[in-house]
Order: sequence, then structure tokens, then C-alpha cells
Amino acid sequence: MTTRGSRSEKVKRIFHQFDENHDGGLNRDEMAALVVAVNPRVKFSDEQINAILDEVFRTYGDFIDGEKGLTYEGLLRTYDDGAGDVDRDFDALGLELTLDETKASMASEASSSSIVDERLVESQKKQRTAAWAVSPNHGIVFDDTWKIVDDLEILVKRLKAKQAKDGKLKADNIDAFSDAGWSRELGPSSEISDKRVFWEESGHEYAAFVKELGVLRSRADGARSREQAFDGHMAIGRVLYEHQLFKEALVSFKRACELQPVDVRPHFRAGNCLYVLGRYKEAKDEFLLALEAAEAGGNQWAYLLPQIYVNLGIALEGEGMVLSACEYYREAAILCPTHFRALKLLGSALFGVGEYRAAVKALEEAIFMKPDYADAHCDLASALHAMGDDDKAIVIFQKAIDLKPGHVDALYNLGGLYMDAGRFPRASEMYTRVLAVWPNHWRAQLNKAVSLLGARETEEAKKALKEALKMTNRVELHDAIAHLKQLQKKKVKGNGGANGEGSFVVVEPTKFKTVGEKTTLRQDLANALEIRAFQRITRLSRCDVELLKKEMNDGEVPVSYSGTGVPQRSIRKPNLEEILRRLLDFLKPETFQGAVKAINERILTVFDDTGSGRVDLGMFFAVLAPICNGPPEKRKRVAFDALLWRPVNEGGGAQIRKADATRYIKLLRAIYVPSHGVSEILELHGEDLSMMSFTEFLVMFDDADWGFGIMSTLLKLETGDRNRHGNRVCSVCRYPIIGSRFKEIKSHFSLCNQCYSEGKVPPAHKQEEYKFREYGSEAEAMKDKCKCFTLQSHSDP
Repeated sequence: MTTRGSRSEKVKRIFHQFDENHDGGLNRDEMAALVVAVNPRVKFSDEQINAILDEVFRTYGDFIDGEKGLTYEGLLRTYDDGAGDVDRDFDALGLELTLDETKASMASEASSSSIVDERLVESQKKQRTAAWAVSPNHGIVFDDTWKIVDDLEILVKRLKAKQAKDGKLKADNIDAFSDAGWSRELGPSSEISDKRVFWEESGHEYAAFVKELGVLRSRADGARSREQAFDGHMAIGRVLYEHQLFKEALVSFKRACELQPVDVRPHFRAGNCLYVLGRYKEAKDEFLLALEAAEAGGNQWAYLLPQIYVNLGIALEGEGMVLSACEYYREAAILCPTHFRALKLLGSALFGVGEYRAAVKALEEAIFMKPDYADAHCDLASALHAMGDDDKAIVIFQKAIDLKPGHVDALYNLGGLYMDAGRFPRASEMYTRVLAVWPNHWRAQLNKAVSLLGARETEEAKKALKEALKMTNRVELHDAIAHLKQLQKKKVKGNGGANGEGSFVVVEPTKFKTVGEKTTLRQDLANALEIRAFQRITRLSRCDVELLKKEMNDGEVPVSYSGTGVPQRSIRKPNLEEILRRLLDFLKPETFQGAVKAINERILTVFDDTGSGRVDLGMFFAVLAPICNGPPEKRKRVAFDALLWRPVNEGGGAQIRKADATRYIKLLRAIYVPSHGVSEILELHGEDLSMMSFTEFLVMFDDADWGFGIMSTLLKLETGDRNRHGNRVCSVCRYPIIGSRFKEIKSHFSLCNQCYSEGKVPPAHKQEEYKFREYGSEAEAMKDKCKCFTLQSHSDP
């Protein structure tokens, strides 16, 4: 405990350290040097320094000795008032008390009264309690507020003691995970606690605490002025927040918002509470109010804008709105180029939407400013892996693990990299280390099983799968176990790689023939499977196509002109993200984020090839329509209506320009059919001014060679790709067949959708050509078998 005696000796040493001219006062230059020296992590601007000094010299005017400046008594008073932490500042300056000074402080302590009550003891701790009061601007202003704070500390201490005694107080170590990087303080970001405390709120002790807390709030409300009441509620909120009593802290900050609605601080801190409580939308709204107040306040709050932008971005990420978050992180980084957290968050968000090169640049800048930033190293390595630079990624993942040995994200992602590279023993090792930190990480357990399978350690893989099954009952685990059993039955040897897959031969497409009109061509199935996978990632197959029509009817998007002078309804990517959020409002934030990433990578990169950041909304709706939920004719109608909605087609009645339709079809094929490149879009020569009706559009759309005829195959997958075929497994991959079953007529082996589309066949059945019949279900196969028997019986004499 820092006593009054030792504190005064420390203040004296600090005072003499900065009284360079030895005139018995600290002038503005000397005080500025003191402020900078005791805050070594903070990069103050001249405006910030001047604002702090103005406040100190105005507040402690009684202790200013003319041109000499602030006296020793004045500096001691600033510490007594909570404007700084003596112990922290003394340590930051690397000072030590001499033996004589220590004796003097002990004598001072001995001479003080030995009759002290609990409140006085707690009052002596207020410098440590109020470490957040780094300047009069952010600290406690009124003496009566200190009394409330002292009483509140006693209440919290009492509650903590009772809950700890009953075993109700819980703490989680969150050091293993990537931190959010958010700013909880106004001003420089302080270190976020590694321990998250969970209070038991249902017991009698907590109810009694809340009741006594209400008395303290009433005392704050009964203050002599509105300013003092505001000061009281803010201080109560700050103390509660520091003790992680977030719900109660929020009540105090909300009350402070009512007292001074245009003050930045209560909105900012209320937003922080809401974010921690998982109420991201409300947190975003509070940060927007803080931003509005800061912008209206002029230079007074200008230096706080980067912190507000950062937290606003993080709240948006909590809602899954990563493109929007990127905008605010950029603003923070522009306003404060040394804000390494803003740059890290920007890089991580860019990685989250698939913009890897930009992510690498931002993350490298963050690491340059903070070389020991483990989370930035982890995300940089992930971005490099996504770009294919695995060797560099491994080095940087290892650096992240060296900086934080139990970093779950780095260990898990490095395991994924080793899996992709076929280095299964190393992958298994990484997943084992993840499970050592987070024993219930079922994905790590499942991946460990798969990596062990790849390493031919079948028995160990079986054990790992059983462990994963104890953690979750997901269907993919049951499929993996069935796959393992098939491998054990067949005792097949792998074909140089992955997950215990049986040996196979890849046959060129011309040797794959189809039997019957219903059997899908191999290349068509390959393309349709890719589109279906995109549907699944984005969940657009669950989005009613009518919602696109509603957005066109209800939305007000102004007409703008592109570089070519063509009118269009174009919007920025963050605004498009808001529309997508309405269309996919049934998704959880993390799932929505994955959907936006897929849409950005596959569609928006083609739309925005110039990097303008704007998207033609009508054409975007037209491209989405064919893969949304609804009858095929309705999807085509909405696609046509989206083209009709574009300004270039206005005035054409119920017809669109043929050139516009042609460009749309080419764009559709370039996005969804990988075998046709984006260069197809540029093949239009001249400007065809002729018009096209919906009927003519359907003919163009359904054309198997030049249109989007692949849609019929996609519809087949949508309706049947969950069908199972009893105990039948694929003759190549040994997984249970789900979706269509492709049976080879001569050799009678069966392939799943994926192996058929990739042209894989068992090596034991080498033939000049292969003829396949497709069965959507076992009922179809049985019907076909009965038909064959009938034909055979008719042919018998």
C-alpha cells in the first residue's frame, strides 16, 4: 500500500527530476516533459499536450507561482486528486527511493494516527483504483465523487470476498485467443485484462450489492449541480467497468448520457459495455452518438476520433458487417498513422473479406510499429497462406506462437496449412497443441483425426474421431466414421495423398459417356457443383428471390454516371453489404461474414475490376437472381426485371436492350462457369440498340452453349444433393454416396457426384470408355433394375 509518507517522497523526487532550472516550480515546458515521460507508450500531439497543460494550470491555479509554474504542493495535489498514479509514474521514470527517503517516509507513517476506518484505508488506494484518471480531463472533478468511489470500492470488495468464499466467482483466461484490439479508454489504449471475471448475479449477495449501489447512485443524483451528478455517475460507471460489472456500469453510463447528451465520454463507454455484453447493434448506435458528439465538438475531442472509429468498426464486425468495419478502420489509420491496432484490425478485416494483398500490407505495417504483436503475425500468416506463400506463412505462424505459445488461432491455422500441404504428422501435432489449450475444440479434434488418417495412423484416427463425437453430434463426424470403417474393410492403399483416399485413375472427359437423357454430363456437373458450393457458403439458396424485387421497389438508389457516361444505379461496397444483411437477415454474424467474403471474391471482384469500390446494383441483383430460392421461372423473371430496373433500359417499356442482355449473360457465365474467363465480357463489338422482350430473353438465358443452361443441372442438385443411397459408398473415395449415384454400366462400380465430375475411376476397371447412368435415389435404381428384369423375361422363349 502506498502511504501518504512514501507518496509525498516519490512526488518530491518526480518534481525535482523535472524542475530543470531549480526555481521551485514546473513551467509549461517542464510539465510537458513530465507528461510525456510518464506515458512512454503514448504519442501525444501538440494539441493534446496543450489541452492537458491548460486544464492543469487552470484547475490548480492556486498552486501556480507566477512564471515559475506549478509548485511541489500543486503537483502533490494533482496526485491526491487522482490525476495520476504516483507508483506507476515513479516506476515509469525508473526512480528509486534512497535509504534516507525510505526512513523519512516510515517516520511520517508512524507519526500518523493509528485509528483509521475502512473507508480511509480504501481512500489511500485511490491512485491505483483511478489509474484511468490520466488527466483532469478524464478523471474525477469533485471531491464528493471521491467519497462515492471510496464507498463503491468497499461494496465491490465485500461482494468479491463473499462470492469467492462461496466459489461463485469465476475467471477465464482469455490470453490464448486473438484479442479484439478495441479501445476501452478515451485516449491511449490500455492493456486489456487477460482475465474475464464472471459474477454470480442470481444470489442474495449480488441483490444486496445492487441495492446498496442504488443508494450511491441516489447520492450522485442528489449532487448540487448537473455537472457534479454527471461526474458521480461517470465515476461509478468507471469503477464498475474496471471490476467487470458491465451491466451495472452500463446503467451508470446511460444515466450520464441523460445528464450530458452531447458529451462524448458516456456514449463511448456505454458502447464498450454493450459490446462486451454482446449487444453489438446497440454498441454501434452508442459509438455513432459518440462520433457525432466528437465531430460536433471541434478540436476538443478530435484526438479521440481514432479510438471511436476503431470501436465502431469492431462493433460492426460483431454484427458481421466487415466491409463497413474496414471503412472505419481506414479512417482511424488515416487520422492516426501510428495506431497499430487500427492497422491490425484493418488487415484482419480485409483478410476476412478475401482482399489478401491489401490485408498483408496493413498487417505488415502494424507489425513494423509493434514487432511483438502476436495477433498481427497470426493474421498475416493466414493471409500469406491464402495467397499461396506457404513457406513465409509457416515462419510467421511460428513467430506468433513464439510470442504467445498458447495462441489457439495460430496453432489451429498452422495445422490447416500443414493439412493443405499434405504434412499430416505436423498437422496432427498442431491440433494436439490446440486441444491442450482448449480441450473442447471439436473442430481441432476432428481435424486431428483426419490428419492422423492422412498419416496412415488408422487406430489413432479412430480414437480421435470418437473423442470428437463426444464433443458434438454433427453429421460430418458420422460420415467420417463410416468412411474409416470402409477403409478398414477394403484395406486400400492411398494414391499419394490425402485423407486415406483409395487409389484411382483420372480419365480424360472424352472417354466418359452418358446413358439416358437424364444423366448429367461430367463438365456440366463439375460447373454446377461449384455453383452449388457457392450457394451453400453464401446461403443464397435460402434467400427468397422476391426479396430482390422488394429491394428494387423499396430502395432509393440515385442514378450516377460511370466513366463511359452510361447512367447506372451504383453504390459503394459497404452500402451493398447493408442490403445483403437485409436479404440474409436469418444468418448469424460469423456466417454472414463468410457469405460476404464469398460474394466479394467471386462476384464483386468481377464487377469492380477498376477498383473504384462501386457496384452496379441492377446488374448485381440480376446476377444473384438465378441462384436464389424460388421457382426457376420466377428467378429468370426477377433477373429480367433487375435489368429492366437499370437506368439504361428505362423508357423501353417491358423490353431491355439486347446489348445489355448479352453483357449480362457473359457476366453470368464468367462468374459462375469457371471454364469461361472474364475476357468473354469484353467480346462485344459495337453497340446493338435493338430491344428484347422477356420471351426472347428466356431463349438467350436457357441456351445450353451460350446462355446459362447449366441452371437445369443446378436445380437437380438443389433438390437431390442430400439424398443418400443406403449403404452404398463411392468406389474411389469410399465415402457414403450423397446426391446422385453414377453407375458404370459394364463394370458396375459406382461414383459419387464429386469423383464423377473429376473423372476418377478405380484402377481395377480400366476401359477404353466408360458409360454411366445417373440415379437420383435408390428408388430410381430399383425401378431401372426391375425394368431390366422385365425386358429380359420378355426376351426369353
